[in-house]
Formats: sequence, C-alpha cells, structure tokens
Amino acid sequence: MSRRTSRSHTALGLIALTGALLAAACSGPGDDSGPEQTETKDAAAGAPSCGDEPITMQGYFETGFPMPKALTDEFTKQYPNVKWNIREDQFAVITQNAPRLLAENPPDLMRLPQLSELVKDDLLKDLDGYAKAFGWDKWPEGQLEQLRLGPGGRPRGEGPLYGMGLNFSMTGVFYNEKLAERIGMTSPPTSLAEFDAALEKAEKAGVTPIVQFNGGATGGFAFPLQNLMAAYGDPGPINEWIFQKEGATIDTPPNRDAARHLEKWVEAGYFDPDGNAMDYAKMMSKFIAGDGLFMFNGDWESGNLDKQMKGDAGFFLFPPAAEGGKPATMSAPLTFGIGKNAKNADCAAFFLDWVATDDKARAIAVDVGGSHPMGLPDASMPETEKGTVTAQTLAAGAEIAAADGAMDFIANATGSIYAESWTPQLQKLAAGEATSRQLLEAVQSDYERQVED
Repeated sequence: MSRRTSRSHTALGLIALTGALLAAACSGPGDDSGPEQTETKDAAAGAPSCGDEPITMQGYFETGFPMPKALTDEFTKQYPNVKWNIREDQFAVITQNAPRLLAENPPDLMRLPQLSELVKDDLLKDLDGYAKAFGWDKWPEGQLEQLRLGPGGRPRGEGPLYGMGLNFSMTGVFYNEKLAERIGMTSPPTSLAEFDAALEKAEKAGVTPIVQFNGGATGGFAFPLQNLMAAYGDPGPINEWIFQKEGATIDTPPNRDAARHLEKWVEAGYFDPDGNAMDYAKMMSKFIAGDGLFMFNGDWESGNLDKQMKGDAGFFLFPPAAEGGKPATMSAPLTFGIGKNAKNADCAAFFLDWVATDDKARAIAVDVGGSHPMGLPDASMPETEKGTVTAQTLAAGAEIAAADGAMDFIANATGSIYAESWTPQLQKLAAGEATSRQLLEAVQSDYERQVED
C-alpha cells in the first residue's frame, strides 16, 4: 500500500503541452548515463514518444491489481506498435527482487518498493529531464515530492525525480453495509469513540469487527496503526521520520497512544484471529464474502468492491481522536519507475505521461483504480456514479486535500523497514508476544541502524 506529504493536494488533472519542449537527442531527456533511447519524438509536442517501429515493453507489476494491466491494454489499442511483456509478483517478492532485477535485467517499467536504496545503488533513471519535456514540473509539487530523493537516496522530498505515480492513492476504512445495519450502525463513525463502540457491538453480535491481513513479509497491521497515528497526532512529524529528516523519531507520545490503542483492539479480540496467517488476497476474499465489518485498505480496491459488493460496501476516513480534529491519512502515488539502463526508457516515460493526460487512461485510473489520476489541478475528472465506493473514496481524497492531512506510508521510511521491522514487530504484537511500547522502540532502533548503513 501508500498512499502525499502534509502539503495540500488539490484535484488532479490533465497536462496541456504547448510548443516544442526539447530538441531531439540520441538519449532520452532523463539522465544520460543509460543506453541510447528511442530517438523518435512526439511530433505535436516535441517530447519523447514510442515512435512507429514495433516495440515490446518489459514490465514488472504487482499481482492482484488490475489497473496497470488495464492501462497497458488500452495503450496498445491506441499505439498498436507497442506490445507488453508483463511479469507479475506479490509486493513482498518485488521488494526482494528489485535490486537484483534492476541491476541485471532492468524492465522498462516497474512497480517500485521503497526508493532510497534503489537510488543509492544507482539503479533508477533520473526523470527530471522527462519532467521538463512533458510538463510534470508544472504539477502540484505535493504529487511528486515523495518521489524526489537527494544524493545517495536521502533525504526524500528533495532532489531529482526517480519515480512516477499511475494515480494517487489513499487509505481509510471499508465497511460492509449489511453488517453495519446488523449492529445498528446507520452512518460511518465520526469519532474514535464511535468507532470503538462499533467494534464492541460487532464483537458482541458475533461479527468479526476487523478483517485484516498480517501474514507474509509485508503485513497489513501497519494500515490500522498508521490510521491511529493520524487520529492521535499531526502527520508532519511522521513524514519527517519517513523522509529521514535529522533527529526524527517514530517513538513519540501521540504514536505511543496510537500503538497502545491498536494493542487494546488486539487484546479485545477485534481482529480476525487468523490475521497473522492471512495474506492480502485472503483478506479481500473474506471481506467480500461478508466475513468482517471493517477492513483498513486503500482506494485502489474501490472499483473492485463496486463490482464484487455492489451496493453493499462503503468507505470512510478514519476519524480523529479529539473532537474537532482534522482528518489525516496515508496517501501516496502508486509508484512506478524506469530502470537506469532500461532499453525503452523514452517509451516508458511517454506511457507515464499518457496515463496522466489521456481521457481514457484517466477514466481507467478512476473506474478500475478508484483513485485520482496524476496531473494538473484544473483538469476534468471522469464522472462517477453517486453512492458508489469509488465516489466515496474520491470525495474522501478531496477532504484530505482540503485538510492538508496527507502523509506517506510508514513502511516507506527505508528499503527494509517494512519487511524486517514493522511486519515482524506487528506480528509479535498481534500474537501477544510484544507490547506496543516495545514495538515502537524496536522499529526506531532498526530505523536508526538502517539509516546509518
């Protein structure tokens, strides 16, 4: 999952390219240290394109998420000379494979895990040249800030651009409307106290309050934890920790309150008891089957739930702990990048621009991905059917933008913090083998060691 920083992120939109942008060159407008790129240019804009000759693009995508494949299918319809050879793996596998694959046989376009170590090892293409060519540098900076990295991969939030989003995602809480009616929940909770009350009612009614995966190398208890962090504190300090700012810590008083609250949910039996053995796909199957009232997840599932649970699912932002508090949540681009030595880097960059500017591509981002497209703030948005989950998640995104309440995903702080620290520590918490205080202390210790390496 995840997820923007604490800057406001307004409605997203199309890019209008006018005039010639870059003169033709042998290599693409990204960094010039890779192999020669496609020399053909988009005649209308003067920017890189895929040309007219047959090209087979190599892609490495995350399994279980239909939007990227839907986009490549539509792209080939519009540009028949471009075919795609796509490999798919679970995110945990991509995380493990990324350094080796980018070094030995870099795909043209790849779903990226945490960026710092990949940039440090010089495995990703600097996209600043493409940003100028296509006009990405005119987009709201909050859309791209998480994808900028300084020398050696840190700090994040500044420096060249090393990734691009296929859309802008956010997390919150999905709920089963039939089970909500069963416990007397007629509208989404507007406070943490109301949410807690709903959990208690569900448990007493024999309904699993929360179905949440926490198995494998990238567990999902980080989602409710970060939502609780947003409920108890400001997103700014959390972003500073994720971006590796000097002296930042995750072990703060608000985050201790959040972790303790999560621990109370565990102690009360509010999570599916199979959580530590459950993967993401199993969680989705259980929720769709009606085996849980709530699920912490991202808007990338909105289109899927509109199809699988038509009229029976809803979405809301996790409510603040204090009365009158502003909503905040994890929100981030669905990050893809181009290998530094990718064979067809220009075409990959052209595809990334097309995703944000083409009307059909933007509709796929909304209808299939359930999220805002990337781009300029004055663009039109595809219409969504009123009352759908997608309409609810898009409205929630606008609410987060207005509240300036977005933050990056806590799993993105370092390349290994998710698999080597957050997940095993949260698994211990879920199993009753560690306390909430021990959780934060262990993660902070791991973080400091990884940042120093």
